[in-house]
Amino acid sequence: MPIKYVPFIPEPVEGQAVLGNFNRILKYKGADDMSMVIQRGMPLYEMEKQETVGENKDGNLVIRGECVSACAYLKEKGIQVDLVYIDPPFASGADYAKKVYLRRNPKVAEAIAQAEQELDIDELKAFEEKMYGDVWDKEKYLSWMYENLMAIKSVMSETASIYVHLDYHIGHYVKILLDEIFGEDNFRNEIVWKRKQGNLGQTQQYGIVTDSIFFYTFSDNYCFTTPLTKEGQEDYLKRFKYTDENGRKYRLSPLVSPSYSPSLVYEYKGYKPPVNGWSVSLQTMERYEHEGRLKFPENKNQRIERKQFLDEWEGSPIQNLWTDIFVVNPVAEERLNYATQKPEALLKRIIKASSNEGMLVADFFGGSGVTAAVSSKLDRRFIHCDIGLNSIQTARDRLKADGAQFDVLEIKDGIQLYRNPVQTMDKIKSLIPGLKNEDSLDSFWEGAISDSKLGTIPVYVPNLMDSTSKLLDVVLMNRIIHQAIPDLESNIKKVIVYYIDITSEEEIHKFIDQDDSTTVEIELRDLKTILDDVVIDDYAKFHMEKRSDDLFGGYSVVVDTFVSDRVLQTITEFNEKARMNAADKKPFSPIEVSDDGLELIEYLSLDCASSQGEWHSDSEIKMDKNGYVIRNGEKTKEFWDGTICSEQKPLRLKIRNICGDETIWEIN
Repeated sequence: MPIKYVPFIPEPVEGQAVLGNFNRILKYKGADDMSMVIQRGMPLYEMEKQETVGENKDGNLVIRGECVSACAYLKEKGIQVDLVYIDPPFASGADYAKKVYLRRNPKVAEAIAQAEQELDIDELKAFEEKMYGDVWDKEKYLSWMYENLMAIKSVMSETASIYVHLDYHIGHYVKILLDEIFGEDNFRNEIVWKRKQGNLGQTQQYGIVTDSIFFYTFSDNYCFTTPLTKEGQEDYLKRFKYTDENGRKYRLSPLVSPSYSPSLVYEYKGYKPPVNGWSVSLQTMERYEHEGRLKFPENKNQRIERKQFLDEWEGSPIQNLWTDIFVVNPVAEERLNYATQKPEALLKRIIKASSNEGMLVADFFGGSGVTAAVSSKLDRRFIHCDIGLNSIQTARDRLKADGAQFDVLEIKDGIQLYRNPVQTMDKIKSLIPGLKNEDSLDSFWEGAISDSKLGTIPVYVPNLMDSTSKLLDVVLMNRIIHQAIPDLESNIKKVIVYYIDITSEEEIHKFIDQDDSTTVEIELRDLKTILDDVVIDDYAKFHMEKRSDDLFGGYSVVVDTFVSDRVLQTITEFNEKARMNAADKKPFSPIEVSDDGLELIEYLSLDCASSQGEWHSDSEIKMDKNGYVIRNGEKTKEFWDGTICSEQKPLRLKIRNICGDETIWEIN
């Protein structure tokens, strides 16, 4: 339940009513609900600090949670951001999966090495796991985006900018929302990013090789430094065809003012001015001469020209068509095995153009953490926010390896109980007793339960991947009573409404009782009571040893066995699908796990400072997909030996399995 609701931006854009254009141009069923959401405000939840990395004097944040709730927290704390880049879901209809690799088990390394010589390495030790689904109803997506953009605007400084990265699926609709929220006059550019060269084998249409990035500002007063480039400027470089006495190449440019100004009309060294005057003042002209930057023609009826030196040329201004940055190469050093990862060069250009050192840069759909990583390297402060556990872990490890300092926070809104919303939604029907598909029902209902007395009972289940549905409030209940229930058959006597979070059960029941527009019984059920028992914590057996080896420190924790019920279930499901799809050309080769299960471990960390509360990683190791150890952010060519060491006596051990679940044990 939210602590309270934090107001969005209280005043609309001048000359526009909030949601005015939105409802006029994009009118659809359910759009009116957004007005109630905006009036209600952003839900503010408790925030729990999970980990502190470094001293973090700049207040950098990695937040696990949804954009709107994160913005509520920032606004409540009075934190304003100077630049926002977001790469939200594109409403593309695609599911995104992460390839999960089993690590090299130190106890059976020789057997694994032999097996890799006999089988394709990916067939042996890799499987896919859905991370999130970009599957949206267009209307729901637009309402969701509107709420998120309003929340983001609420935490932007008056000199801030925002870049919204989308593609052809939905970008043209979101452009209307951006005009509505930020004002048409604050639209600066549509940047067209050519992210790849072309599509092979394209038929019946042109290849799609571009994304769009919409650039808006909060006001007319904003930070912007024109980005420059020397790439593809061969023709321009040919203009530097002169060489001075010092061997410096230069080009000549006129010193003619484009418009008349009396102060620029003066004679210089016997050379008469152009009609509109020179393009520089007398003082600047004298400075140019002193610096050897002027070319004086022998004929004083001709004009003085300025020398522009090649070694001082920083490049030509970049326009809104970006063709020089491509997606991350499969073998690139920065590649992180993250489905929607964007190149660092793209964010470097945006961040350098629209912020200065020390400014705060935020990405509320942070993905692989590229915005935060580049911001840190460019001496900006950063906020990385994402609902996905995989995103938080990827960004956290990336930033740690870069030497960044930050706090890891988690919004306690209930959604964090389900580490993988996609997989949880796939299992919903099997978790709710009696729930089955019902073709006669609208897609609003997850399905129905058959009852001998009441007949068909439609069941509503919140979509864990859609933040607009997770909170049962008056807005959602109003939609259920006045839109969803009236669309049902007249013989329906009861519906069941599941929720993850609720504003107040008393408030919702009161709202239902006071509304006499339906006689259908509405039963409320907490979805957490079903899902809480589904997740089984990982199990590890380990022991601690005292060491005198100065290279690794004074203590080591040895992991003897590791069991992850959830990972094993995922592997079993993957093997069953592989068995069903096997063919002569592609025989079935199951993924097998050893008895001690150490190949299911991706990351280990020791806390030597505290036995409870927020985590302090005093020593950590991570195994990459090839089995090589990354020790405290430093890449090595060593294989894991089943231990993790620390100088101080460890008090707690954290283990992350290859699917991203983390479990903490106290060390006695």
